Amino acid sequence: MTSAMIHDKPLLGISLMIAFCALIPFGDALVKLMSDSVSIMMVLLFRFGMQGFLLWPIILIKNAGSVRVSFSHSHRLYRLLAIRTLLHGAGIIGMYYGLKYMPLADTVAIAFIFPLLMLLVGHFYMGEYVGPHRFGAALLGFVGTLMVVQPNFIEVGLNVLWPIFVAVTFVIFMLVTRKISQEMDAFSIQSLSGLMGVTGLIIMMIMLNGQGWEGFDWTMPQGVQWFHLLGSGIIGTFAHLLFTAALRYAPSTTLAPMQYLEMPFATLIGWIIFSDLPNWLAAAGIAITIGAGLYIIYREQQTHNTKSA
Repeated sequence: MTSAMIHDKPLLGISLMIAFCALIPFGDALVKLMSDSVSIMMVLLFRFGMQGFLLWPIILIKNAGSVRVSFSHSHRLYRLLAIRTLLHGAGIIGMYYGLKYMPLADTVAIAFIFPLLMLLVGHFYMGEYVGPHRFGAALLGFVGTLMVVQPNFIEVGLNVLWPIFVAVTFVIFMLVTRKISQEMDAFSIQSLSGLMGVTGLIIMMIMLNGQGWEGFDWTMPQGVQWFHLLGSGIIGTFAHLLFTAALRYAPSTTLAPMQYLEMPFATLIGWIIFSDLPNWLAAAGIAITIGAGLYIIYREQQTHNTKSA
């Protein structure tokens, strides 16, 4: 029996993923508020820095005052962690520029092509079974997402590709995280990834500061920007901690459709903060998206009960 089979607890994984979907749009909203005044490198530095600042004390307490990261095939896992960190940073960059040019709900919704991609990759590459019910629900959720987006490609032009870039990187990010999470706990993954990210960013910013790459220049935050940066880092840290833990307990093909539930949360937050009100078609799309996600939960419950009987 594989480690994935031993540790899989689908309903717990689903619950953790729902919590992630409710929390992460708040971080996206803070990034959107900063996108016109704070460089992307500063956003990344605070995001990865907060992971280490918040999680290393927890690891020290768990390990009785010493940092011990013990796992087999350490070199392989370190390489996977480095890839995961790069993918995480690339996804943040794509979301940063997507949010800079488009409304919150539109950016998140366009990025939600990834659950369908995840199902296909999980089925054909990872050998995870995707039944017609889950595939159909994911496809229906994607249709609901399109109804919410109503993207005006003429207005945003090629900038519409940023959230699509996020979707592609996030698919690979989920696959890599799933592999690592079977051998390393979520706290260690997030804290080590934060350390790698901060180290790499500081080196890049020292080398490229003042070289004409505006995004790499050292710029001190001003006033409320500090709260936006700190809030984004804190939310990002705990949201991705939930995300990583979810992938420890459930297959990616089960969790991918659940992330459609992020769409209604993003729409609500976008309405409250940016006054982006959905029209009747968008409201119908939200209802379809929620329905598809709830159906996935129902099907997973039925499958779990059948296996337990």
